[in-house]
Amino acid sequence: MIQQGRFPGYTDNIKKQPDIYMAAKRLGGISMLFKNFTNENASEKITVKERLAYGCGDFSSNIMYSAVAAFLMFYYTDYVGVAAAAVGVIMACSRVFDGISDLIMGVIIDKTKSPFGKARIWILRLVIPYAVGTVLLFAVPVGWSETAKLVYIFFSYNIAFTVLFTGINLPYATLTAMMTQDQYERSVLSIFRMILATCGTLFIKTCTLPVVKFFGNDARAWTYTFVIFGALEIVTFMITFLFTRERVNTENDGKKLDVPVLLGFKALVKNKYWLMATVNLILIFVAMGVNGSAEVYYTKEILGNPDLVGTFSVAFQATQIVCMFFIAWFVKRFGKRNVLMAGSVIFIIGYAIMGIGAENLVILLAGCMLRGVGNAGISACMFAMVTDTIEYGEWKTGIRTEGLINSAASFGQKIGNGISLLLVGAVLSIGGYVGTAASQPTSAFTAIRSCYIYIPIILTVIQIIVLTFYHLDREYDSILADLKNRRISK
Repeated sequence: MIQQGRFPGYTDNIKKQPDIYMAAKRLGGISMLFKNFTNENASEKITVKERLAYGCGDFSSNIMYSAVAAFLMFYYTDYVGVAAAAVGVIMACSRVFDGISDLIMGVIIDKTKSPFGKARIWILRLVIPYAVGTVLLFAVPVGWSETAKLVYIFFSYNIAFTVLFTGINLPYATLTAMMTQDQYERSVLSIFRMILATCGTLFIKTCTLPVVKFFGNDARAWTYTFVIFGALEIVTFMITFLFTRERVNTENDGKKLDVPVLLGFKALVKNKYWLMATVNLILIFVAMGVNGSAEVYYTKEILGNPDLVGTFSVAFQATQIVCMFFIAWFVKRFGKRNVLMAGSVIFIIGYAIMGIGAENLVILLAGCMLRGVGNAGISACMFAMVTDTIEYGEWKTGIRTEGLINSAASFGQKIGNGISLLLVGAVLSIGGYVGTAASQPTSAFTAIRSCYIYIPIILTVIQIIVLTFYHLDREYDSILADLKNRRISK
């Protein structure tokens, strides 16, 4: 543990960074940066009811996110009839807009003032458009030409994901930091969040194909299915809005320094742990996205039964949900980074077992369950690690930007999702996969196996290497104590 006495003060830290120091000085003095660090309610214990309400938001988020990750490419290639490679290019181009939208929304959140706080107000404002955007993703006019279809896919994807998913999910990610500054409470919130997120993913993977079949198993059936799912998104996100509360930096927000955008960005890039947490999220979501998108192809083409998507999902997600109820003790005892790294190692072992099992259903299910154990550790910590970098960034630069820092969560999710779809599209195209063909070449089967098992292993190994440089867990308590002492002294 780093001793509190070893930390220099806010002012000393900022003076070593002339660009931030001079800008802050012109804005009214360094002391203004330290006002309103917290209030008495920031450490208030959060009830189980509020934790559950908070988790409902990620249930709603995962209706769209998991549908995109698991079924969107399949819907485009096998029901709409467009080439996987073309879809992959669209997703790659959209990532440019995604990165910009995340940063813009982060700035908007930091500057938001409302009776409902900085974050919750955006859930209220965008919940209905968000549900409509989800429906638009699965409403491609199949009678149009392929060029017209691709244009529709580009615009509907960017409206739904780049604009609406960013607009509602980034404030939701920021809400953790606004509810409490207690590191353990944040970990517990993250666990509840990921339990409900996993339930959302499980719901999508087990219910989507049966509901589509119920409505006729054609392109229009997908639209009807997501009209129903969109209504559920509205209900679950409204539970989050109604039954959570922002406690941090709310009482004296009007007195807080209005940090210019450029100054906020300069502070952000100096936050080394934010950069590591962002890279970590991107790698996690690319690995999950590649595996998730390939699963329906794997079950359909290699195992001959696409309905096994639901079976594999139950084995994976149900195991994860059970393990999440026990993960808090491990996080408290060993820290977020170590639990996440251990989960990643278990994740790799699960993939390796699936690679050995190939087409043996029992072995594949065992591998899925082991991955579920590992993913409990990953999911419980990945977003909470981003939130913890807020205090490090404030200690390092004197500037607190919850919205910009939490843009890493949304940025990592969407960049990971986009890259994963690009990878799957490229690999399937190289393998010669054609969704409307009666049979596939051997190279297509190899491409599907690579996406489902081997590429995620490689990405998870890289993720573990990145995390070896992350040491914020053991520094956090001393940083927080130093921040509070400096606030008192001011």
